[in-house]
Amino acid sequence: MENNILIEATRKDQYIFDLSKDLLDILLQDRTTNEYIKWACSDYVELGEEYKPEEIIRPYQIVGHNTNIIKPRIIKTLEQKSTRTKENAEVFSPSWLCNQQNNLVDTSWFGHENVFNIEILHDWVTIINKIEFPNVKGKSWKDYIDCRRLEITCGEAPYLVSRYDAVSGEKIDLINRIGLLDRKLRVVNENVNNEEEWYKFVIRAYQSIYGFELQGDNLVVARLNLLYTFIDNFHFKWKKDPTIKQLKKIATIISWNIWQMDGIKFTVPYGKSRPKHIQNPLFDGYEEKILDLEKPYCLIKDWRSEKIQTYKSMVQ
Repeated sequence: MENNILIEATRKDQYIFDLSKDLLDILLQDRTTNEYIKWACSDYVELGEEYKPEEIIRPYQIVGHNTNIIKPRIIKTLEQKSTRTKENAEVFSPSWLCNQQNNLVDTSWFGHENVFNIEILHDWVTIINKIEFPNVKGKSWKDYIDCRRLEITCGEAPYLVSRYDAVSGEKIDLINRIGLLDRKLRVVNENVNNEEEWYKFVIRAYQSIYGFELQGDNLVVARLNLLYTFIDNFHFKWKKDPTIKQLKKIATIISWNIWQMDGIKFTVPYGKSRPKHIQNPLFDGYEEKILDLEKPYCLIKDWRSEKIQTYKSMVQ
């Protein structure tokens, strides 16, 4: 299948690199280890020692003549898909299923069904009218933007952003997107008409969504999908390109909020110690414990309080 979204998907990393070398560098950062994220899959070992699962993904490995190395799942061979399913239980959900489950979240939050769309078998019809919010304290559109959402084992993050169907590869127009972040950005687009204010609430929307993934290539695709979603919405709203400074700000949030983690152990894959001095404050004296670990527990950021803590401390 060679539709536009799939052709574009194999060139995202090169495009970002061409915009700014620093931008791709940000998107490859692991905020727990202060290094790059790791490959954490065996799909690329035939390319050399630097592509082993425990090795980091270096920018030069995925740009230039290596531009097409990392591909979204839909472009991978059937053999690759089968192997990844067997070894890592990798199964991607079609957009209609993501929509149904995301609708359950919004039905609970709004108190009624059919907020963003109406489900029709394995499809949906988008509600075109401006989204209305309950006349209840804590249920304003700003509250919706700030409400935190997490996609576990996120793969390419189809529950967060739905630029294309992760199973079919079919492109999804902006108005019809159903991801949790897509919905927040639609609400911002509908309620803010000042560019500075719009950007402020878009930042808050990005700060409110989280996801983790083990395999490095999936994580790269997920992070790129989130950054491209920002570009898509900026074009839609303002009919121009965002600045490099704006892109770097969004990319930094993405690099914190969409992180690499072993979802069973809550650690970075294969482990790596941090530098002895951590600039960011941690909750409850976790600093010393984390530094002593061969496989440090993954860190996440609370953007409202500007504090950092381990993901493990939140779930156990």
